Amino acid sequence: MTSPDDNLPVIGISMGEPNGIGPEVVVKALADPDLHTAARFVVYGRNELLTLAADRAGIRPYWFRVAQGSDRARGSLLPPVTVVDFHEVDFIPPHEAAPCRTGGHLSKQFVEEAIADALLDSTDTRHVDGVVTAPICKESWSMAGFRWPGHTELLAYRTRSKQHAMAFVSPQLKVVLATAHVPLMDVKNVLTIGRVHESIELGSELCRQLGVERPRIAVCGLNPHAGENGVLGDEDGRIIAPAIDVAVQQGIDATGPHPADTIFIAAASGRYDLVVAMYHDQGLIPVKLLGWDKAVNITLGLPIVRTSPDHGTAFDIAGRNKADAGSMRRSIELAIDLATRRRLTTARSADGTRSH
Repeated sequence: MTSPDDNLPVIGISMGEPNGIGPEVVVKALADPDLHTAARFVVYGRNELLTLAADRAGIRPYWFRVAQGSDRARGSLLPPVTVVDFHEVDFIPPHEAAPCRTGGHLSKQFVEEAIADALLDSTDTRHVDGVVTAPICKESWSMAGFRWPGHTELLAYRTRSKQHAMAFVSPQLKVVLATAHVPLMDVKNVLTIGRVHESIELGSELCRQLGVERPRIAVCGLNPHAGENGVLGDEDGRIIAPAIDVAVQQGIDATGPHPADTIFIAAASGRYDLVVAMYHDQGLIPVKLLGWDKAVNITLGLPIVRTSPDHGTAFDIAGRNKADAGSMRRSIELAIDLATRRRLTTARSADGTRSH
């Protein structure tokens, strides 16, 4: 006999850079008991850092601690919040929060185990239905010898996802990036018709997952004024326009390439449901300007759900109880929503298969 709690999704949360604000925003976000009725949570991190963050915030620790590698319960037996404590690595925070080799090593371990658990069969007691990642420091990863540009690329590699893209959801804008952690001077060398088309396609699917039946998608140009018909660069007509044509032939309501300096105004006013940007800052500046503490990062194209806050490690305020947990809270809520929708879709597919 199953309990109603058995049907709650289990969300894994990696604590991120130990010297950053990850411990603080995780503790603050999960302190809301309303979340505990919507899901169960497994936090991958360091128990002492989470406890310290809770003490600074005046929050009584509310989680159950287990050592990394130990067995975990499942369903109704799983506590509302479980912390998987990576205590085997000695970690002494620097006098001031800053990148360090140990911080990079630990934060990489946290997310690697979260990904591994998400890829387990749903019947496994360690399985999680979605992953939320607190911010990591790319410099710390580099100091630890890791060459991944960020979470997105690591997730795509571990899940063997050839098609993937970074997306951002905020109250006013939804944005997908055709290229992500690529130096600006290299964008034109990695931008292809296929890459732009995949971003449009993945963005359209995201909108449908979020309840938009026929999304209206605006595609940015790469150059100023979308190239001015080739006067300011030919990439808009040679690469972006053909990708839009392919999407339209598939039945996707996509238009462009639009000048990036005006299209976000139209999207924020409700004329479009999603914007496809060509490079990182083109899409992230308007997202962060309009919804700094409300935006959520989603990795599209993965076989697992992954979200994260739309901010960094904030070393300058780490350990001072000044971090706003709004974006982390919204990342968790969106992960719950997407994981629940995915489980329902899987259940319906299974029922359809059995009925035949």
